[in-house]
Amino acid sequence: MNRRTLLLTASLSPLLAAPALAQASLTPILDDAARLENLRAIAVWSNGSEIAARGYGRFTPDSPTNIKSASKSIVSALAGIAIQRGELEGPGQPIAPILRDDLPADPDPRLATVTLGNLLSMQAGLERQSGANYGAWVSSRNWVRAALAAPFTQNPGGRMQYSTASTHLVSAILTRVTGRSTLDLARDWLDPVPGFRITDWERDPQGIYLGGNQMAMSTRSLLAFGAMYAQGGRAGGQQVVPEAWVEESWQSRTSSIFSGQGYGYGWFIGQASGRPVRYGWGYGGQMIYVFPASRGRPAAAIAMTSDPDQPSARTGYRNDLHVLADRIVQTL
Repeated sequence: MNRRTLLLTASLSPLLAAPALAQASLTPILDDAARLENLRAIAVWSNGSEIAARGYGRFTPDSPTNIKSASKSIVSALAGIAIQRGELEGPGQPIAPILRDDLPADPDPRLATVTLGNLLSMQAGLERQSGANYGAWVSSRNWVRAALAAPFTQNPGGRMQYSTASTHLVSAILTRVTGRSTLDLARDWLDPVPGFRITDWERDPQGIYLGGNQMAMSTRSLLAFGAMYAQGGRAGGQQVVPEAWVEESWQSRTSSIFSGQGYGYGWFIGQASGRPVRYGWGYGGQMIYVFPASRGRPAAAIAMTSDPDQPSARTGYRNDLHVLADRIVQTL
């Protein structure tokens, strides 16, 4: 080995050792996470690669799990790509002309003012079809018509009203303007993301994929999506989601009445360990945390999946996951 090779090897050795060191430092944290009974898997990405992954019980990081409302972040990504491709005009585009066939016979005039951005930020003003209203909504014969026929409880653009019906309307809009199913769009437009794969997704009675719920993928697949956002929408050597849309999605437009945290287009917005964090959250504790690069600290992403049939907010389990993510990013 000549001197130049020795110098090159020496300069690379800290970089080569970094993932191994990070993985070793995360081991006690991932060991301790086993005490969380509902946790199924964790996967961690930083500085360009996966640095740790762990399954719990009979689950592995490659086991498909229903990611519930964490899929709202994916629907938002598809909307951003559709805008770039010219299929949609932008977040300020009114939705009524696209969904005219499903509007009520005598629509509230405010329906004409609801925009794509209002749906993505949960500010449509329509009575929310989550929580206590969710069961009746998904039992209806036409979910799009039922969502549009819901009464207004406030004007569009007002406070946040978390509603899966809003992102389902986005799925319906994507289907109408492209003539393709939302699953087909996801598999096509997000195909450059290495490791990203949707394994199952529920549809409504008209065959429209449920925007914002009942989507299955592995923890590693969810991590791949988060890592793409952590890199400004780039993956596989391509700009998959427009960088401007990533930034626009992460601008706080309202805040949750439950947690007080900001909300953009399909992403919650907060702080962890003194640095910005953007995250998607699904019922039961399906989490994708994205930490943008800041003040010399590299970008990072953390995916967690949990039992989708157990609550996470009122039990404090979601907060346990927040603490776990905070410990991980502190270590990184």
